[in-house]
Amino acid sequence: MALTGRAALLAALGSIPIGIWDPSWTGILAVNAPLAVACACDYALAAPVRRLGFTRSGDTSARLGEPADVTLTITNPSGRPLRARVRDAWPPSSWQPGTEVEASRHRLTVPSGERRRITTRLRPTRRGDRKADRVTIRSYGPLGLFARQGSHHVPWTVRVLPPFTSRKHLPSKLARLRELDGRTSVLTRGEGTEFDSLREYVPGDDTRSIDWRATARQTTVAVRTWRPERDRHILLVLDTGRTSAGRVGDVPRLDASMDAALLLAALASRAGDRVDLLAYDRRVRALAQGRAAADVLPSLVNAMATLEPELIETDARGLAATTLRTAPRRSLIVLLTSLDTAPIEEGLLPVLPQLTQRHTVLLASVADPHIAAMATARGNTEAVYEAAAAAQAQTERDRTAEQLRRHGVTVVDATPDDLAPALADAYLALKAAGRL
Repeated sequence: MALTGRAALLAALGSIPIGIWDPSWTGILAVNAPLAVACACDYALAAPVRRLGFTRSGDTSARLGEPADVTLTITNPSGRPLRARVRDAWPPSSWQPGTEVEASRHRLTVPSGERRRITTRLRPTRRGDRKADRVTIRSYGPLGLFARQGSHHVPWTVRVLPPFTSRKHLPSKLARLRELDGRTSVLTRGEGTEFDSLREYVPGDDTRSIDWRATARQTTVAVRTWRPERDRHILLVLDTGRTSAGRVGDVPRLDASMDAALLLAALASRAGDRVDLLAYDRRVRALAQGRAAADVLPSLVNAMATLEPELIETDARGLAATTLRTAPRRSLIVLLTSLDTAPIEEGLLPVLPQLTQRHTVLLASVADPHIAAMATARGNTEAVYEAAAAAQAQTERDRTAEQLRRHGVTVVDATPDDLAPALADAYLALKAAGRL
């Protein structure tokens, strides 16, 4: 039988049959004396693994869908050069499917007394904390016949943050905010709820804005200008119960709600309002409050990173009580939850008066675009039944939303792609109407 690779080398060294060789092992099962000496020397010349030094550096956070580079520095204090293969192990969700082997395995050579760096590029597929597992290193001798192998625990954590894909809508919403704030010429005269300044009357101004006392003190007619109220409190309440686990399109409802909450937080903080976050199901899962405007978005993103839907029914009474404790003064309560009939009628509606009596309440829910597609289906019996089921589901959803509106709740019901801008528009409308 023809011999190749390491088997041919062993045969040449021994000049007799080499016995049994398995390339996946680090040795041979039967060799002659010269070959045994060569293998022993190769093993002895391999750099020891236990004495190696390891340190990490690099990224500690990354947005979902973006890469994170973690650098591993390997120090060789021994008197022998290190010829090694290294596996830097991380949880499976740290990689795109099928890329783990290529990304986590490295070859390197470290001369005696020196150090070398290798970089592992992570591409996480889930939010949350990704913690390094073990660094396994296999040190070969100069002939590559034998190897020493060992593992080291080198801790490092990369926090995978929400992607915040809706930030693309922020410039247009800020432009609308500037219009409300009177910073552009397209402001509707008199719009707003907080007094800003006096100016001279021009044709077309609302006569209700004329300040007659100021007019009496000067020779021209003076009108008041207004701006949206500032320094209002907004509490974003994320429902992390079982309904948030349902997937709409490619993402869970919770992820779409978080994206909408981030856009609203970015917009409201620019408007001068204070923004807090509460995540709740049967207990508080996350709480971020009392942050300065510049720190609002980083604190919310960090708090949301580790949130996962809990497969339990949300305690509506506990949610209402916790919300009232978190927002003791009049606030805008933005509740991001489901519009499913049963959780709303049995859970939220009985406790809703406690919230609406003291606060302005806005409820935002993720709608399934597949329902709308089903409602237009025709052509065969199955499609007709699907359309009827979709129409019934949408009717129940509309009825639930109408019940909430009768209690004074502003309802935003939109698909995952449209929820964030729709929620921002609802906030601007409330601000322009002076309801905050």
